[in-house]
Amino acid sequence: MYSRFFALLWILICFSLPAGCRQEKNVPVIRGDLTGKIVWSGLVQIAGDVILADGSSLVIQPGTRIQFLPSESDSNTFVEHPYFPASELIVRGRLLAIGTAEQPIVFESADPMSGPGAWGAINVEGSPEAVFEYCHFLQADSAVHSRDSQVYIEQSLFEDNQVGIRFHSSQILIENNLLRNNQTGIRFHFDAPVICNNRFETNGINLFITSYPKDYRIENNQFGKPREYQVVLGEEVPDDVHMANNYWDGLNADQVHAQIYDGQRSEYLGRVIVEPMMTSPPRHNGFTWTQ
Repeated sequence: MYSRFFALLWILICFSLPAGCRQEKNVPVIRGDLTGKIVWSGLVQIAGDVILADGSSLVIQPGTRIQFLPSESDSNTFVEHPYFPASELIVRGRLLAIGTAEQPIVFESADPMSGPGAWGAINVEGSPEAVFEYCHFLQADSAVHSRDSQVYIEQSLFEDNQVGIRFHSSQILIENNLLRNNQTGIRFHFDAPVICNNRFETNGINLFITSYPKDYRIENNQFGKPREYQVVLGEEVPDDVHMANNYWDGLNADQVHAQIYDGQRSEYLGRVIVEPMMTSPPRHNGFTWTQ
């Protein structure tokens, strides 16, 4: 009787713990450096800083769930910016994370109750190619963080992150994605991105441009009402930023400008030029699958 009682008590204790405090049985836990040609499928857990080496490749198959465990004291080598103190995947090689509408790839905390910032980032640095299609990102500090890389992000969902997509000095295409309920949807500087046909919903800030954008293309997006600002210009954006041909959920120009932090609020900044504006939502914007 007593043995059955204690067995039941142990089960109750285990299942009362947050998922992040439990390591799933028979699930590979990835640590340290990755080299060669690697394929992930099923459920994979990441502990600390995992580095995909330069010259190596990682293919993540449709339906894979990547869960980030709480950092271990001896496994978090990089904690200073541009890295993060939580567990993260640092990509210096080639990464192909291509899911399908029926089987998206999920990047999340191992603890489903964790809020934004529970894990660090997919930190892409100096990568010749990083592709994310049909992916779902939750609970990250900066879900995709790119530096000096070539990155493609399409048909993906970013929600409940501190920052959905963050980048600088990269060739980056961001197209047909949904960014919702993040503290900031997209944040970037020193870059020439293509940001088209995306949908922004209930983010704190939809778009934050921190310094010196150039040769960018930001159009055919649908900007929903933010909790704070549609667009924020950082202190190193002295020139106007042109964002014509976007849809602002039926607002007129004055209403949109009231939700923008730019030269109208600080004389040192440029202005965000939103006209001409689209009068109806883009025919194709956001992703085409449901989650």
